[in-house]
Amino acid sequence: MIRLFLSFVLLLVAATGFAKGQVDTSALKYMPMQEAGRLKPYDTFARESLQLIYGKSKYNGKPAHEIIMTWFILPEAWAKKPIVQIKRSQLKETLKLPKEKSFFTPNELFMNDRVSLAFQELAGRQKMKEKLDPYFQSVQRLQNQLGTFRTITAGDAFRIVPQKDDDAWLAFTDSGFPHAVAAGFQVVARTFIGAIGANLRDSVSDVDLKTQQEEFNQAVAQLMQLSKSQAPDKYPTVSDINTEVHYNTLDPFKWSWILYLLGVLLLSIAWYSESKAFYSAAWITFVLGFIMHTYGFYLRVVIAGRPPVSNMYETVIWVSWGGMLFSMIIEAVYKQRFILLCGGIGSIFCLVLASLAPTILDASINPLEPVLVSNFWLLVHVLTITISYSAFLLAFVLGDIGLAFAIKDENKHKMKIVNISNAIYRSIQIGVVLLTAGTILGGIWADYSWGRFWGWDPKETWALIALLGYLAILHGRLAGWLRPFGMCAAAIVSFSLVIMAWYGVNFVLGAGLHSYGFGGGGVQYVSGFVIAHMIYVVFAIVARQKGGGSSGDVAANEAT
Repeated sequence: MIRLFLSFVLLLVAATGFAKGQVDTSALKYMPMQEAGRLKPYDTFARESLQLIYGKSKYNGKPAHEIIMTWFILPEAWAKKPIVQIKRSQLKETLKLPKEKSFFTPNELFMNDRVSLAFQELAGRQKMKEKLDPYFQSVQRLQNQLGTFRTITAGDAFRIVPQKDDDAWLAFTDSGFPHAVAAGFQVVARTFIGAIGANLRDSVSDVDLKTQQEEFNQAVAQLMQLSKSQAPDKYPTVSDINTEVHYNTLDPFKWSWILYLLGVLLLSIAWYSESKAFYSAAWITFVLGFIMHTYGFYLRVVIAGRPPVSNMYETVIWVSWGGMLFSMIIEAVYKQRFILLCGGIGSIFCLVLASLAPTILDASINPLEPVLVSNFWLLVHVLTITISYSAFLLAFVLGDIGLAFAIKDENKHKMKIVNISNAIYRSIQIGVVLLTAGTILGGIWADYSWGRFWGWDPKETWALIALLGYLAILHGRLAGWLRPFGMCAAAIVSFSLVIMAWYGVNFVLGAGLHSYGFGGGGVQYVSGFVIAHMIYVVFAIVARQKGGGSSGDVAANEAT
């Protein structure tokens, strides 16, 4: 009867989504569990699983913690629903799937013989340790999607019971899983179904809703207590679990870029209207966004127990934080308005990129690779070298704005271009100091970890190339070879060196001792981004030559 009732509920979900309910099932979010060697709340596990398989953190407007639970309770119903996202057309063509569709049912993929053949070919490439191209990266993602769905529906993923003599937690399918905990979970499932039913009904008395709420909360609390009793010293604290759920719910980095966007709008008005009121309002908004940004980092540090720079997602968030910090410092000194504006634009770009590309920039918090376990070296090397990218990012955005003024009318905006050029110079100076320090510290860490200071590893080599490139710009400026227009163009072109050192080595070359940072995806977008800016620089040079603009350079000499 339970399965029949839940089948009816799921049919309604597929058609309309859950109704706006009164019984709150959020208590389920706080249930601790273990996945991939890390203890986390069920809320995190559910969000990451739904994001991986469905490509979104919600289904029909309902949160992941409810959806994933129904996958486990009634897998047959969900196996017939199009919930597995496949984007790459080449993979769909290989599997003989309709190219116009993006979502497919688990059943049609499990029963597709071409899927197993694709997995076999992937296994062969992995055995030979070949670098995976975008097609095989999509095959690997599909393998992870189907594997995760299978472990959830089978109960293997729900590792909710700690063991006294083993760090691995027990799942429902493991031998030795306590009968008392299994019985407690059955009560949770029953009250969960009752909560869904109450939320779907149009007319439910307040007394019934209150009773249903109390029964569900009590069932979840009892299940957690039963699990904890098996090995209390292995169970995470309430504070740790609450912190991570709070981080998931708040989504601080989303609020950061929203506040930065508001600050950019206010500062744009202030820049063109010369309004002090809008300028002050912009500063307040940027500071609030920066505080939220910093708070998000603080939460990730508390949750992970380490500096948040162990993967590409975290470095993108860190670089945006540093860009905002440097722009506020330089703006406070020079008060040019456009400096803070460019810092906001760069930070917004990074934060939005991190939100829109979850399959490329994995936001999940995972255990560190052994070579990264030393928090001291992780802090002094990785934080230093990646925050240098923040200064170069600020110079890059400033260069974009400077060339835009040059294209529009270099003679008319000559002093703005000069001021932008000076800001670029200061930003690059900051970046070079940090990149130099980070590279040297990386060599010390390499000697500590690998027994040699320098080995021309691709990551090391490209960090050195980027450093030499920016040193050439500073030298060119001091020697008079690069005037304001040239500084703007150089700031844009040289950022491609940072992109290669930061993204290209890990996601394109995929070679070297820094294998812990490797990933895949997004090559076409990053390449398009770089090529578009190169075309932009060429266009600006051609437009400048046709217009004969050079008075900005004269002004630069005077300013210098």
